[in-house]
Amino acid sequence: MISCYTEKNHKLEIVDNIPETGWISLISPTDDELRSVSMSLDLPMEACRAALDLDERSRIEVDDNYRMLLVNIPTREETSDRELYTTIPLAIILTASRVITVCSKNTHILRGFENGSERDFHPGKQSRFVFQILYATARRYLIYLRLIEKKIDAAELEFNRLQKNRELLELMKLEKSLVYFTTGLRSNESVLEKLVRTDVVKKYEEDSDLLEDCIVENKQAIEMAKIHTEILSNMSNTFAAVISNNLNVAMKVLAIITVVMAIPTMLFSAYGMNVMNIPLSEHPYGFAIIIAIAVVASIVTMIIILKIKLFK
Repeated sequence: MISCYTEKNHKLEIVDNIPETGWISLISPTDDELRSVSMSLDLPMEACRAALDLDERSRIEVDDNYRMLLVNIPTREETSDRELYTTIPLAIILTASRVITVCSKNTHILRGFENGSERDFHPGKQSRFVFQILYATARRYLIYLRLIEKKIDAAELEFNRLQKNRELLELMKLEKSLVYFTTGLRSNESVLEKLVRTDVVKKYEEDSDLLEDCIVENKQAIEMAKIHTEILSNMSNTFAAVISNNLNVAMKVLAIITVVMAIPTMLFSAYGMNVMNIPLSEHPYGFAIIIAIAVVASIVTMIIILKIKLFK
Protein backbone atom coordinates (compact mmCIF):
# COMPACT_ATOMS: atom_id res chain seq x y z
CA MET A 1 0.00 0.00 0.00
CA ILE A 2 1.33 3.44 -0.96
CA SER A 3 0.36 6.54 1.03
CA CYS A 4 1.64 9.98 0.03
CA TYR A 5 1.75 12.91 2.45
CA THR A 6 2.65 16.55 2.10
CA GLU A 7 2.36 19.59 4.34
CA LYS A 8 -0.10 22.36 3.58
CA ASN A 9 -0.79 25.24 5.95
CA HIS A 10 1.26 23.46 8.64
CA LYS A 11 -1.00 20.40 8.42
CA LEU A 12 -0.29 16.90 7.14
CA GLU A 13 -2.35 16.19 4.06
CA ILE A 14 -2.82 12.95 2.11
CA VAL A 15 -2.41 13.31 -1.65
CA ASP A 16 -3.11 10.90 -4.49
CA ASN A 17 0.15 11.32 -6.40
CA ILE A 18 3.79 11.42 -5.37
CA PRO A 19 4.39 14.96 -4.06
CA GLU A 20 7.32 17.19 -5.00
CA THR A 21 8.11 17.53 -1.31
CA GLY A 22 6.85 15.23 1.42
CA TRP A 23 6.65 11.70 2.71
CA ILE A 24 5.88 8.50 0.80
CA SER A 25 4.94 5.54 3.00
CA LEU A 26 5.02 2.01 1.58
CA ILE A 27 3.47 -0.61 3.86
CA SER A 28 3.74 -4.21 2.67
CA PRO A 29 3.98 -2.99 -0.93
CA THR A 30 3.45 -5.16 -4.00
CA ASP A 31 6.09 -5.49 -6.72
CA ASP A 32 4.05 -3.18 -8.96
CA GLU A 33 3.96 -0.50 -6.26
CA LEU A 34 7.69 -0.82 -5.65
CA ARG A 35 8.38 -0.63 -9.37
CA SER A 36 6.21 2.48 -9.68
CA VAL A 37 8.07 4.31 -6.89
CA SER A 38 11.42 3.09 -8.18
CA MET A 39 10.79 4.44 -11.68
CA SER A 40 9.19 7.71 -10.53
CA LEU A 41 12.00 8.60 -8.13
CA ASP A 42 14.88 6.93 -10.00
CA LEU A 43 15.63 4.55 -7.12
CA PRO A 44 17.07 1.04 -7.49
CA MET A 45 14.63 -1.78 -6.79
CA GLU A 46 17.13 -3.34 -4.38
CA ALA A 47 16.92 -0.30 -2.12
CA CYS A 48 13.12 -0.19 -2.26
CA ARG A 49 12.84 -3.90 -1.54
CA ALA A 50 15.53 -4.12 1.19
CA ALA A 51 13.15 -3.67 4.13
CA LEU A 52 10.94 -6.54 2.96
CA ASP A 53 13.73 -9.03 3.71
CA LEU A 54 13.17 -9.86 7.39
CA ASP A 55 16.81 -10.93 7.79
CA GLU A 56 18.25 -7.55 6.77
CA ARG A 57 20.50 -5.93 9.36
CA SER A 58 20.59 -2.25 10.27
CA ARG A 59 22.91 -0.24 8.05
CA ILE A 60 23.42 3.03 6.18
CA GLU A 61 23.70 3.09 2.40
CA VAL A 62 24.75 6.16 0.42
CA ASP A 63 24.39 6.62 -3.34
CA ASP A 64 24.49 9.52 -5.78
CA ASN A 65 20.79 10.34 -5.66
CA TYR A 66 19.64 8.81 -2.37
CA ARG A 67 20.65 7.88 1.18
CA MET A 68 19.09 4.92 2.96
CA LEU A 69 18.93 4.11 6.65
CA LEU A 70 17.84 0.58 7.45
CA VAL A 71 16.88 0.04 11.10
CA ASN A 72 15.20 -2.73 13.05
CA ILE A 73 11.95 -1.70 14.70
CA PRO A 74 10.03 -3.68 17.35
CA THR A 75 6.68 -5.24 16.64
CA ARG A 76 4.23 -7.59 18.33
CA GLU A 77 2.90 -10.72 16.68
CA GLU A 78 -0.25 -12.22 18.18
CA THR A 79 -1.09 -15.91 17.89
CA SER A 80 -4.09 -17.84 19.18
CA ASP A 81 -2.79 -18.06 22.75
CA ARG A 82 0.52 -16.19 22.84
CA GLU A 83 2.20 -12.91 21.97
CA LEU A 84 5.67 -12.85 20.44
CA TYR A 85 7.73 -9.68 20.35
CA THR A 86 10.11 -9.50 17.42
CA THR A 87 11.80 -7.02 15.08
CA ILE A 88 11.31 -6.14 11.43
CA PRO A 89 13.38 -3.90 9.12
CA LEU A 90 12.31 -0.35 8.31
CA ALA A 91 13.95 1.49 5.42
CA ILE A 92 14.16 5.29 5.46
CA ILE A 93 15.19 6.53 2.03
CA LEU A 94 16.09 10.19 1.59
CA THR A 95 16.12 11.94 -1.77
CA ALA A 96 16.59 15.63 -2.50
CA SER A 97 13.07 16.60 -1.40
CA ARG A 98 11.29 13.43 -0.27
CA VAL A 99 11.37 10.87 2.52
CA ILE A 100 10.35 7.32 1.58
CA THR A 101 9.68 4.72 4.26
CA VAL A 102 9.30 1.04 3.44
CA CYS A 103 8.12 -1.56 5.94
CA SER A 104 6.57 -5.02 5.73
CA LYS A 105 3.74 -4.12 8.14
CA ASN A 106 2.03 -1.11 9.66
CA THR A 107 3.41 -0.52 13.15
CA HIS A 108 2.79 1.91 15.98
CA ILE A 109 5.93 3.82 15.04
CA LEU A 110 4.77 5.01 11.62
CA ARG A 111 1.13 5.13 12.67
CA GLY A 112 1.98 7.92 15.09
CA PHE A 113 3.17 10.10 12.21
CA GLU A 114 0.23 9.20 9.99
CA ASN A 115 -2.44 10.14 12.52
CA GLY A 116 -0.67 13.30 13.66
CA SER A 117 -0.02 12.18 17.24
CA GLU A 118 3.73 12.90 16.89
CA ARG A 119 4.41 16.43 18.03
CA ASP A 120 6.26 18.95 15.86
CA PHE A 121 6.26 16.65 12.83
CA HIS A 122 7.01 18.22 9.45
CA PRO A 123 7.63 15.82 6.54
CA GLY A 124 9.61 18.49 4.70
CA LYS A 125 12.23 18.63 7.47
CA GLN A 126 14.09 15.46 6.56
CA SER A 127 16.68 15.44 9.35
CA ARG A 128 14.12 16.02 12.08
CA PHE A 129 11.79 13.41 10.55
CA VAL A 130 14.58 10.78 10.55
CA PHE A 131 15.54 11.53 14.15
CA GLN A 132 11.88 11.45 15.19
CA ILE A 133 11.47 7.99 13.64
CA LEU A 134 14.61 6.77 15.44
CA TYR A 135 13.41 8.27 18.71
CA ALA A 136 9.95 6.71 18.31
CA THR A 137 11.67 3.37 17.61
CA ALA A 138 13.72 3.55 20.83
CA ARG A 139 10.62 4.53 22.82
CA ARG A 140 8.64 1.62 21.36
CA TYR A 141 11.44 -0.76 22.38
CA LEU A 142 11.19 0.55 25.95
CA ILE A 143 7.39 0.19 25.96
CA TYR A 144 7.58 -3.44 24.81
CA LEU A 145 10.41 -4.19 27.26
CA ARG A 146 8.21 -2.97 30.12
CA LEU A 147 5.39 -5.20 28.86
CA ILE A 148 7.83 -8.13 28.74
CA GLU A 149 8.83 -7.33 32.33
CA LYS A 150 5.18 -7.54 33.41
CA LYS A 151 4.77 -10.84 31.57
CA ILE A 152 7.85 -12.24 33.32
CA ASP A 153 6.42 -11.26 36.72
CA ALA A 154 3.03 -12.78 35.82
CA ALA A 155 4.66 -16.02 34.64
CA GLU A 156 6.65 -16.21 37.87
CA LEU A 157 3.53 -15.82 40.03
CA GLU A 158 1.63 -18.36 37.95
CA PHE A 159 4.48 -20.85 38.16
CA ASN A 160 4.74 -20.47 41.93
CA ARG A 161 1.01 -21.21 42.13
CA LEU A 162 0.66 -24.08 39.66
CA GLN A 163 4.19 -25.14 38.66
CA LYS A 164 3.22 -26.19 35.14
CA ASN A 165 5.28 -26.42 31.96
CA ARG A 166 3.06 -23.76 30.32
CA GLU A 167 4.87 -21.00 32.21
CA LEU A 168 8.26 -22.36 31.15
CA LEU A 169 7.15 -22.22 27.52
CA GLU A 170 5.99 -18.63 28.05
CA LEU A 171 9.40 -17.72 29.47
CA MET A 172 11.10 -19.35 26.47
CA LYS A 173 9.05 -17.16 24.11
CA LEU A 174 9.90 -14.05 26.10
CA GLU A 175 13.58 -15.00 26.06
CA LYS A 176 13.36 -15.38 22.28
CA SER A 177 11.79 -11.91 22.05
CA LEU A 178 14.62 -10.44 24.13
CA VAL A 179 17.19 -11.98 21.80
CA TYR A 180 15.47 -10.30 18.83
CA PHE A 181 15.33 -6.99 20.69
CA THR A 182 18.97 -7.10 21.79
CA THR A 183 20.14 -7.87 18.26
CA GLY A 184 17.98 -5.11 16.77
CA LEU A 185 19.01 -2.52 19.35
CA ARG A 186 22.72 -3.20 18.91
CA SER A 187 22.36 -2.95 15.13
CA ASN A 188 20.51 0.35 15.53
CA GLU A 189 23.26 1.56 17.86
CA SER A 190 25.82 1.23 15.08
CA VAL A 191 23.57 3.29 12.78
CA LEU A 192 23.18 6.02 15.42
CA GLU A 193 26.94 6.13 16.00
CA LYS A 194 27.51 6.53 12.27
CA LEU A 195 24.96 9.35 12.14
CA VAL A 196 26.94 11.17 14.83
CA ARG A 197 30.29 10.68 13.06
CA THR A 198 29.17 11.43 9.50
CA ASP A 199 26.89 13.81 7.60
CA VAL A 200 24.69 11.14 6.02
CA VAL A 201 21.78 13.05 7.55
CA LYS A 202 22.43 16.75 7.87
CA LYS A 203 22.40 17.82 11.50
CA TYR A 204 20.91 21.17 12.42
CA GLU A 205 21.46 22.88 15.74
CA GLU A 206 17.80 22.53 16.76
CA ASP A 207 17.88 18.77 16.04
CA SER A 208 21.08 17.93 17.97
CA ASP A 209 19.20 17.33 21.22
CA LEU A 210 16.80 14.96 19.46
CA LEU A 211 19.68 12.85 18.12
CA GLU A 212 21.23 12.74 21.59
CA ASP A 213 17.87 11.65 23.01
CA CYS A 214 17.74 8.85 20.41
CA ILE A 215 21.15 7.59 21.52
CA VAL A 216 20.27 7.79 25.23
CA GLU A 217 16.93 6.00 24.78
CA ASN A 218 18.56 3.31 22.64
CA LYS A 219 21.29 2.70 25.24
CA GLN A 220 18.66 2.52 27.97
CA ALA A 221 16.71 -0.04 25.95
CA ILE A 222 19.89 -2.11 25.43
CA GLU A 223 20.63 -2.13 29.17
CA MET A 224 17.02 -2.99 29.99
CA ALA A 225 17.02 -5.86 27.49
CA LYS A 226 20.30 -7.14 28.92
CA ILE A 227 18.97 -7.07 32.50
CA HIS A 228 15.72 -8.82 31.53
CA THR A 229 17.67 -11.47 29.61
CA GLU A 230 19.81 -12.25 32.66
CA ILE A 231 16.77 -12.33 34.95
CA LEU A 232 14.90 -14.57 32.54
CA SER A 233 17.84 -16.94 32.18
CA ASN A 234 18.16 -17.29 35.97
CA MET A 235 14.41 -17.78 36.35
CA SER A 236 14.32 -20.46 33.66
CA ASN A 237 17.15 -22.34 35.36
CA THR A 238 15.44 -22.04 38.74
CA PHE A 239 12.07 -23.19 37.41
CA ALA A 240 13.69 -26.14 35.63
CA ALA A 241 15.44 -27.10 38.88
CA VAL A 242 12.14 -26.88 40.79
CA ILE A 243 10.38 -29.12 38.26
CA SER A 244 13.28 -31.59 38.37
CA ASN A 245 13.21 -31.61 42.17
CA ASN A 246 9.44 -32.21 42.20
CA LEU A 247 9.96 -35.11 39.80
CA ASN A 248 12.62 -36.58 42.08
CA VAL A 249 10.27 -36.33 45.06
CA ALA A 250 7.52 -38.07 43.11
CA MET A 251 9.92 -40.84 42.07
CA LYS A 252 11.01 -41.35 45.69
CA VAL A 253 7.39 -41.67 46.81
CA LEU A 254 6.70 -44.18 44.05
CA ALA A 255 9.83 -46.15 44.99
CA ILE A 256 8.76 -46.34 48.65
CA ILE A 257 5.25 -47.45 47.66
CA THR A 258 6.73 -50.11 45.35
CA VAL A 259 9.00 -51.54 48.09
CA VAL A 260 6.24 -51.48 50.71
CA MET A 261 3.72 -53.15 48.39
CA ALA A 262 6.25 -55.82 47.37
CA ILE A 263 5.99 -57.59 50.77
CA PRO A 264 2.21 -58.28 50.77
CA THR A 265 2.44 -59.10 47.06
CA MET A 266 5.04 -61.81 47.73
CA LEU A 267 3.03 -63.14 50.69
CA PHE A 268 -0.23 -63.32 48.76
CA SER A 269 1.52 -64.85 45.77
CA ALA A 270 2.87 -67.64 47.96
CA TYR A 271 -0.57 -68.41 49.35
CA GLY A 272 -2.03 -68.27 45.87
CA MET A 273 -0.03 -71.33 44.81
CA ASN A 274 -1.45 -74.81 45.13
CA VAL A 275 0.99 -75.97 47.82
CA MET A 276 0.07 -78.61 50.37
CA ASN A 277 0.40 -78.00 54.12
CA ILE A 278 1.21 -74.28 53.84
CA PRO A 279 1.04 -72.59 57.30
CA LEU A 280 -2.40 -71.29 58.35
CA SER A 281 -4.06 -72.85 55.30
CA GLU A 282 -6.37 -74.91 57.54
CA HIS A 283 -6.77 -72.32 60.28
CA PRO A 284 -10.32 -70.90 60.57
CA TYR A 285 -8.94 -67.34 60.82
CA GLY A 286 -6.04 -67.93 58.45
CA PHE A 287 -7.07 -65.29 55.90
CA ALA A 288 -7.41 -62.55 58.54
CA ILE A 289 -4.07 -63.52 60.10
CA ILE A 290 -2.30 -63.38 56.73
CA ILE A 291 -3.81 -59.93 56.03
CA ALA A 292 -2.66 -58.73 59.45
CA ILE A 293 0.86 -60.09 58.88
CA ALA A 294 1.03 -58.32 55.49
CA VAL A 295 -0.14 -55.01 56.97
CA VAL A 296 2.28 -55.19 59.91
CA ALA A 297 5.18 -56.15 57.62
CA SER A 298 4.38 -53.23 55.29
CA ILE A 299 4.22 -50.75 58.18
CA VAL A 300 7.50 -52.03 59.65
CA THR A 301 9.18 -51.81 56.24
CA MET A 302 7.99 -48.23 55.74
CA ILE A 303 9.22 -47.22 59.22
CA ILE A 304 12.63 -48.76 58.51
CA ILE A 305 12.90 -47.00 55.13
CA LEU A 306 11.97 -43.63 56.62
CA LYS A 307 14.23 -44.08 59.63
CA ILE A 308 17.37 -45.03 57.72
CA LYS A 309 16.48 -42.52 54.95
CA LEU A 310 17.03 -45.07 52.24
CA PHE A 311 15.60 -42.75 49.56
CA LYS A 312 17.23 -39.44 50.40
